Amino acid sequence: MKEYVKFIDGLPFIIRLILAFPGIDGFVYGIYRIAKGQLIAGIIWIFVGWAILWILDIFSLLTAGKVTFFV
Repeated sequence: MKEYVKFIDGLPFIIRLILAFPGIDGFVYGIYRIAKGQLIAGIIWIFVGWAILWILDIFSLLTAGKVTFFV
């Protein structure tokens, strides 16, 4: 799982931003959170992230340059 985290962290900013769009965000960053050790947050993100929580990921990417909420 550490390889997945390194892969996502190594992507260019614009690709990480595209992955945070609705529909993709829940799966990509849900698995990212699970890989970082946040099992409950990752599972919630997979089921709810595509609908609402993607906004938090885009906000954190634009302000901090990386996903920061519940990671």
